[in-house]
Amino acid sequence: MIGRISVGCRFQTFALGLCFWRFVRENYVRRLVACAANSFVTAALLVAPYAIPPAAAEAAPLPLPPIPIAAPAAAASWPHTLTENGATVTVYQPQAVSWPSRKILTARAAIAILRPGQSTPLLGTVEISLTTTTDEAAGLVHLSDPRLLATHFPALDTAAAATLEAKLRAALPAAMQTRAVPLTSILLSLNQSPVPSVAVNNTPPVIFTSSRPASLVVFDGPPVLAPITSTGLSFAVNTNWDVFVTNSTWYLLANGLWLSAPAATGPYIPVSHLPPAFNALPDTANFAEVHKFIPAHPPPSPDLVPTIFVSTKPAEIVVTAGPPRFVPIPQTGLQRVENTASALFFDPALGKFYVLFSGRWFSASALDGPWTFASDKLPADFALIPPANPAGAVLASVPGTVQAEEAVLKAQIPTTATLKRGSVQPTVIYSGPPHFAPIPGTTMLYAVNTAAVVLKIGPNYYVCQNGAWFVGPSPAGPWALADSIPRAISTIPADFPYYNVTYVQVYDATLAAITYGYTAGYVMGFVSAGVLVYGTGYYYPPVVIPGPVPIYYPYPYSYAGGVYYNAATGAWARGGTIYGPYATATGGRYYNATTGAWAAGGAVYGPYGGAGAWSAYNPTTGSYAHGSAAWGNGTGSANASWYNGRSGVTGSTNQNWNEYGRWGSSSFSGPNQTVNTQSRSNAQGSAGAFTSSSGAQGAGYHNAATGVRGGAAEGANGDVYAGRDGNVYRNTGSGWQKWSGSGWNSVQPPSGAGRLQGRGGGSSLGTANYQQLQSDRLGREAGRGAFGGGFQGAGRFRR
Repeated sequence: MIGRISVGCRFQTFALGLCFWRFVRENYVRRLVACAANSFVTAALLVAPYAIPPAAAEAAPLPLPPIPIAAPAAAASWPHTLTENGATVTVYQPQAVSWPSRKILTARAAIAILRPGQSTPLLGTVEISLTTTTDEAAGLVHLSDPRLLATHFPALDTAAAATLEAKLRAALPAAMQTRAVPLTSILLSLNQSPVPSVAVNNTPPVIFTSSRPASLVVFDGPPVLAPITSTGLSFAVNTNWDVFVTNSTWYLLANGLWLSAPAATGPYIPVSHLPPAFNALPDTANFAEVHKFIPAHPPPSPDLVPTIFVSTKPAEIVVTAGPPRFVPIPQTGLQRVENTASALFFDPALGKFYVLFSGRWFSASALDGPWTFASDKLPADFALIPPANPAGAVLASVPGTVQAEEAVLKAQIPTTATLKRGSVQPTVIYSGPPHFAPIPGTTMLYAVNTAAVVLKIGPNYYVCQNGAWFVGPSPAGPWALADSIPRAISTIPADFPYYNVTYVQVYDATLAAITYGYTAGYVMGFVSAGVLVYGTGYYYPPVVIPGPVPIYYPYPYSYAGGVYYNAATGAWARGGTIYGPYATATGGRYYNATTGAWAAGGAVYGPYGGAGAWSAYNPTTGSYAHGSAAWGNGTGSANASWYNGRSGVTGSTNQNWNEYGRWGSSSFSGPNQTVNTQSRSNAQGSAGAFTSSSGAQGAGYHNAATGVRGGAAEGANGDVYAGRDGNVYRNTGSGWQKWSGSGWNSVQPPSGAGRLQGRGGGSSLGTANYQQLQSDRLGREAGRGAFGGGFQGAGRFRR
């Protein structure tokens, strides 16, 4: 249990987070099983829809895709230098031109050839096609089978250019072999058509606000009570809190404090004594935390008793420690509210508050509302928030920014896995005989009394589970992997709880195996108002089957306590305080009076997933550590940050998983240097890379099947690009320069290009050429992490 951790000596490691993670996981399983009271059947039904977060190397439900053998080592090694017939050839990072079907990439690349005995290189551009394999989780596109399409060397005459092109065409396949470029670089280089928005519901959720200690209790619909055998107590199964009922009085355990109310909705007041029925509460793991507070502890002073807000549908809460404290954001007219865990801002010019929940912005003239959807009408200053500012993390949810465009484009890239026929089976358990009901607006039926997604389409039945489709002749199967899925599935509307399965597709089918894939919609990421949002915004009431022990089938929430998009990893994670039964302690639930060190942690569990958070502090050393985790629908994310007061070293880590793999990144900063790392592993092997503020970078890989290992490291390199006009350009940080054949000359951007660069003399870039170079530059910088993780660079994206 986290309360037994020695806090003062573990700030330089992730041990505290790991201990908490085990605490979260163990209690998560116990909670699910106990919700069924004493019914084994109901327990199975409750556990089925949840994806238990994996520990270290537990078996994944589906096979994992192979890691390309040589590519990870080459990911950080652009430009690529090789020697051919005594000449040194430098190939700069390719710039995407087109990528149809995400299989064959057409790209331009700048190339420099330094011939023997010469001091001035020959610079030109090449256009090539490459076969691609996308590792979306690692954020890489692996390039192979390069084919030369055209060359352009302005300094050569026609005959010399033709001779050089023939030599390059023959040498290129062997010279480049398998390489890799960041996925972000390709996506932002492409002149993409706008991604259409999904018909999600952007109506504001219920938003509670408080300037004093407060907690939010959410019931998924009207409270569902399960009796606790022979105690006289009933237990609420559809909330993430410990809520009991006896003799028509409701009892809530909130951070060690017992409160009671005449109704589930309150009002709740502290109590000093509990009814005798609590003494008969089973001494099981499920109620271990509750037993610690029986008998009830004396209530604290009134100013420490939290206000309890209750909602019977998804809601959010904003808590400030006293009146809001405003901090100006440089380069903008905005102010950030610093004494809250929420993403809360104030615009003095408009006199409005703005808050971010699940990727959506809502605004109000006062904290008590009324709130309105505001993502499509944010003040322009939001796009100018410096990425390195503490508020910079919200840029992925601000329309028009590099971070937002990157998030939207990544959401369109499928995550795929190939399954052998007969290798997996779905889990489908019904409560009684299968019962089907129509899906409104379609010709399909769906199974009501099961946690699985079971659809009846014509004579067949289809199950979508863990990113794969199965088909069978009856509601009970037998099930086989589906070669294809009916077109009718795509007609499921967004206001129906199974809308997310429309994002799972069949990508290939052979006699031996089938390849499935899903895009962000399957894990609740949708495009709305030009940004990626979490959830459809619709509330799907749960299915509750009454009985002595009620059966409860929940659906996923769109609002579940502060869900934020992590631009660095492309994953959703819970941020700030988790408002659950064990997570709102601010003064130190576990406290050492001698050292002043404290630690607190907790977890909440909602439909299809959960979240947890922990925090620790040692005033003797000035060190601290914080962390949080969230999981659901086969995916998850865990985060932690720490600071050592003696060494000045800070760090953070983000680890993620989904049905098909695991990946993560970490950052360590000291007085003189910052190092960022990335890693990925699955059943086929592992790969990792690092970058440093010193300019050093490197990568390595290990193929588990062959035992092959490899790696590469290099220093900083130039920013050289192939223009649309066939000329070679470089970006100096303050403007563009063009290679003349003997040196670099400054060029001006076209008039009306926004923030002008290189206003000095020189020829002017054409509009189309300039816009493409800017896109390629921003894509390359974003791929290096300039706009994610340790944010640097511009905040606004202009084509």
